[in-house]
Amino acid sequence: MPTILGQNQYGKAENRVVKITRDGDTHHIKDLNVSVALSGDLDDVHYNGSNANCLPTDTTKNTCFAFAKEHGIDSAEQYGIHLARHFVDSQPSIHRARIRIEEYSWERISGSDANAKFIGADEVMHSFVRKGQETRVAQITYDGKSFEVLSGLKDLTVLNSTNSEFWGYIKDKYTTLKEDYDRILATSLSTWWRHNWTSDEQRMPQWEKSYDQAKKHILQAFVETYSLSLQQTLYQMGSRVINNRSEIDEIRFSAPNKHHFRQDLSPFGLDNDAKDGAVYLAADRPYGLIEATILRDGAEQRIPVDMTNL
Repeated sequence: MPTILGQNQYGKAENRVVKITRDGDTHHIKDLNVSVALSGDLDDVHYNGSNANCLPTDTTKNTCFAFAKEHGIDSAEQYGIHLARHFVDSQPSIHRARIRIEEYSWERISGSDANAKFIGADEVMHSFVRKGQETRVAQITYDGKSFEVLSGLKDLTVLNSTNSEFWGYIKDKYTTLKEDYDRILATSLSTWWRHNWTSDEQRMPQWEKSYDQAKKHILQAFVETYSLSLQQTLYQMGSRVINNRSEIDEIRFSAPNKHHFRQDLSPFGLDNDAKDGAVYLAADRPYGLIEATILRDGAEQRIPVDMTNL
C-alpha cells in the first residue's frame, strides 16, 4: 500500500542560551531554553534523503546564540520574533518557523555592607539566585506573512487556605467525597495566552510589562475570588486578564487540583475542624485536572488544547 508524507518539522531543541548584559558594575541576566522547529519544502529529504532544502539543525543552534549577541534579549517574545523572521525570510525552502522558549528567572543576591566592600563597590550587582516561583514560556510562529505570539507560564503554585467550598455536585453509588464548606484550594498553574499582535503594521506590545501585568491579574483574581469550584476560579482569572490587557485575546489554563484532605483525628480524641486550624494530608496524585479557555468576545480560539493538558 503506498504511503505519503504528512506534517513534518525539524530543528534543534532545548538550546540553553544565557546572555549577560553589563551596565557598568550592574549586570543583567537572561536565561532561556530555546527550541526551533522548521517546516516547508522538505519532501525530498524524507523521500530521497536529499538535503538540498535542509538547513542543518546545528546552524539553527548557532543562530540562537549569535542572535542573542547581535540583537540582545529584551524579552523572550522579541528574541523569538527575530529568530522566526530570520529562518523564514532567509531560506526559500522554509515556510514556517516555530520558536518555543522557556525563561528561567533570577533575582539579585545582596551581600552584607561589610562583605560588599571587598570588591571595591558599595553594592553587589552581579550575584543572583534562581527564582523558584514559575517558569515563563513563549512560543512565536511565523509563516512569512504573519506572526502568532503566545506567552505564558508553568508551575506557578498557589494556595488559598480558606474562602473555598465544594458542594452540590452529582452523587451516585460510587461517590464517597464529602461536601466541604471550608477547604484549601491549591493548584499549580500552567497557562498560555495569545496576543492579538500579528505584524509590524501594528503597535508591538511591551512584552515584559505585558507578562508582568498578566501574571498580576491572574494572582489578584485568585486572591479575590470566593471559590465554589476551581472552574469558577479559572474563569475569573482569565476574565481578569482579558478585561485588563487589550493586547490579549485568549488565555488557556491547565490547573491540577492540589488536593488537601483534612485528616480524621477522632481515633486520637482530637477534633480537626477547619475553623480551628486543621491538619491536612497533601496528596500529589491522583488529582483533578481542570482546564479551560477564556476568550475575548468575538475572538477565535487558537491555542491548542494539547499545549497544556495530559
